[in-house]
Amino acid sequence: MLKLMAQLSRLFSESDIPYLDYRLTENLFCRYYKAYNDARSCTAYDARFSNVGIGIKTFILKNNQSVEKIAEFNKLKKTLNGLHGIDLAKQLGQYRNDRMRFANDQYGVNETQYHIVGRSDGLLRIFNTPYEEVDLEHIHLISDDETSCKFEDEKNEFSFNKSKSVLMKRFYVPRICKDVKVDIIEDPLALLESFFMTKKEVIKEAKARTKGVDYVILPLYALKKGTKYIPEKSGLNQFNAGGRKRNPLEVYVPVPIAVHKNYPDFFPGRDTPFVMEMPDKSILSAKICQDNGKALMSNPNKDLGEWLLRKLLHKKEFELVTIEDLDRLGFDSICIENLHQITNEGEPLYRLSFSNTEMNYDDFIGQ
Repeated sequence: MLKLMAQLSRLFSESDIPYLDYRLTENLFCRYYKAYNDARSCTAYDARFSNVGIGIKTFILKNNQSVEKIAEFNKLKKTLNGLHGIDLAKQLGQYRNDRMRFANDQYGVNETQYHIVGRSDGLLRIFNTPYEEVDLEHIHLISDDETSCKFEDEKNEFSFNKSKSVLMKRFYVPRICKDVKVDIIEDPLALLESFFMTKKEVIKEAKARTKGVDYVILPLYALKKGTKYIPEKSGLNQFNAGGRKRNPLEVYVPVPIAVHKNYPDFFPGRDTPFVMEMPDKSILSAKICQDNGKALMSNPNKDLGEWLLRKLLHKKEFELVTIEDLDRLGFDSICIENLHQITNEGEPLYRLSFSNTEMNYDDFIGQ
């Protein structure tokens, strides 16, 4: 299928190098290898087979290598701007490792690799290569100036674009790879015209997800004078609230009144149980609670706290969650999907995932 789609390159480019959109490569990989597609989620991986996390990339090869983006740290730019040299390199490595471990904890990943589709003249060169944490004990600085910081860890070479807050890695083609020759069709429009003009079957478009019907996005933060923060006595820090003795795992996900107002039928009624599938496929019992339905909680409540506070954020007992914790890991909202299914026990089935990097709660509610 990669070869077939690359043959249509003249739709987009006059180059002899086959054109493939990176989203297409991700979607094809997941479709034909029956992998779970994480490309639009807030995670370090683009796809998963069970406990294997996979980064998928497509790029132009020059001399059998290329330097490509592997992480973005826009929300951490202020912190990174104050660092230089080996200190900057080590902090970048730590942030990269934190995000990989966050994804591993989220999904139960214990094996990783990159799957690469390299493109050159008339050819796709397909290969796998290690997807590794940065070895912080063996970081060596290559160079550091006003625009970039370059370093390596004896296994991989990295560069950081300071203005864009983008971390990049140099990829090399390994000894074992598969070459696929691509004969680019000179007039793909004529081919498509012929196909669609003569095709008699009805072409059905895939149903797009509908906002407020199939999914909503919820914030894990609050706003004060336009600045995001995590309240010290509610939400992810509900365990720190007063009034009674609190379980150290007591948390909830805020459900703003705007979500209920705009999409009143999305969630079951207050205190009505439903089933929530987590990113690692585990199941939690959940319900909407508190005044005005302002809280999404698990039942028992400690289950959600155990997953969020201990497994993902690695917080100690009664240690407060901060917005810096979320920025470090690259998310501040979650997506709740209505799967429009009923369990054998008659409860609605929903799915929780971390909101993709292209939309958080502010984007969702503002559209």
